[in-house]
Amino acid sequence: MSGRAQLMWDEAVTGYDFGPGHPMDPVRLALTRRLVEDFGLDREVSVVAAKPAGDSTLRLVHREDYIDAVKAASEDPGAADQAYGLGTMDDPAFAGMHEVSALIAGQSVGAAEAVWRGEAQHAVNFAGGLHHAMPGAASGFCIYNDASLAIARLLELGAERVAYVDVDVHHGDGVQAAFWEDPRVLTISLHEHPRTLFPQTGWPEETGAACAEGGAANVALPEGTGDAGWLRAFHAVVPELIADFRPEVLVTQHGADTHFEDPLAHLAVSLDAQRAVQVACHELAHEYADGRWVALGGGGYAVVDVVPRSWTHLVGIAAGRAVEPEAVIPEGWRQEVFARTRQLAPARMTDGRWPVSWAGWEAGYDPADRLDQAVLAARRAVFPLRGLLA
Repeated sequence: MSGRAQLMWDEAVTGYDFGPGHPMDPVRLALTRRLVEDFGLDREVSVVAAKPAGDSTLRLVHREDYIDAVKAASEDPGAADQAYGLGTMDDPAFAGMHEVSALIAGQSVGAAEAVWRGEAQHAVNFAGGLHHAMPGAASGFCIYNDASLAIARLLELGAERVAYVDVDVHHGDGVQAAFWEDPRVLTISLHEHPRTLFPQTGWPEETGAACAEGGAANVALPEGTGDAGWLRAFHAVVPELIADFRPEVLVTQHGADTHFEDPLAHLAVSLDAQRAVQVACHELAHEYADGRWVALGGGGYAVVDVVPRSWTHLVGIAAGRAVEPEAVIPEGWRQEVFARTRQLAPARMTDGRWPVSWAGWEAGYDPADRLDQAVLAARRAVFPLRGLLA
């Protein structure tokens, strides 16, 4: 297996643009790519532009009538069919929507293929992670569910066990739904509690269909959860489930919207904690999946201060040349930020909280603590279904 990582990138993915004022500003992708370049990380990876996902690939997850509706809205945005979630406030239709959505999906599918075939050990598509799209509907800024398509392609190629870990602030509902009845896929999502955030799913009781019991795990975190709680929850649930499942490939989604500056949610996680989870996912891939790791982006709406730094850390970790938290951000990038956005850019690759720390679950828990209650609920719901002690 090649040790070299792949970065999936085609400049055309920045055409995934819902228009002025929409939170999903494609400048976040352009600025991430530039920051990766300015740190020299593009010289440490193979930069690959995969082909757009074709209809037969899209049909691995999405219904044909939905694909046809996306194509129709792409050609005539004014005629978008809202019955398919298109032309809404969250998912406005725009010209070329099908083509760019299929291109982003193609990058994630290409990443999965490269990792499975041994062409790369790790592959990153930070333009991907569009985890809300359903088989027959757009949802939550997501048209095609590239994460589900990557997993479906791995299964098509012969994988028998694929684990998906989603640390976006929003529940990974589309991926959970796609594999609800498939015991070959384990989905784990850590997210803000559905009582306080879209999509109002991801309750701990959601554990998979009867034919795939224990195939879904959900940690619903109380609003205001910060670094110590977020990391405690991750390490109290994810490693044990991955160790039990022993996936052949680990697919992870790294939405940056858990951050305390994100305008759309209510967690209080730092960039430094996000980096720590990226490191943990990398280590889990090596410990249990022979290093096969597909890492995706996702949400993140602090498009200058947070997203580019978080995903540049992700690329560096995958490339085997992690960017140090205290690293000074190149001046050229800061000038690019100001030129594009008229915002002042951050100066370092840290929020000043490195090294982050947390209390391990093995030391005991407090049944009166809201964070510990969330972890307990997740463990008690899914661990016994997998023969594990809750």
